[in-house]
Amino acid sequence: MKKTKKQRWFRRKNRVQAKVHGIAERPRLVVYKSLKTIFAQIINDEKGETIVSMHSKKIDKKSDAGDRKSKVAEAYILGTELAKMAVEKGIKKVVFDKSGFKYHGRIKALADGARDGGLEF
Repeated sequence: MKKTKKQRWFRRKNRVQAKVHGIAERPRLVVYKSLKTIFAQIINDEKGETIVSMHSKKIDKKSDAGDRKSKVAEAYILGTELAKMAVEKGIKKVVFDKSGFKYHGRIKALADGARDGGLEF
């Protein structure tokens, strides 16, 4: 029986999460993208708490994103603002969890924005 696209994505996501865990010193930066928005959270897996959470509907889209356009620009701005909030809470190092998505496009732009905002992967 052939697996659906969602089943394959869910399998990749679970395989990554089995290996990647966020601790207090180095929490996990989780990314999820839908067709319209992109979501990002910083999670401490030891306590099971979300430290910082944002999505692309709550950002100022007029910020400078370089030569990026549309959704990729939104992802970059989201990454920088998420990093600023994390640095305010004392988080400088994170583990990146791309949730089974390919590392290109919006996922890469968010990671670049987070690095430019002050986070270390």
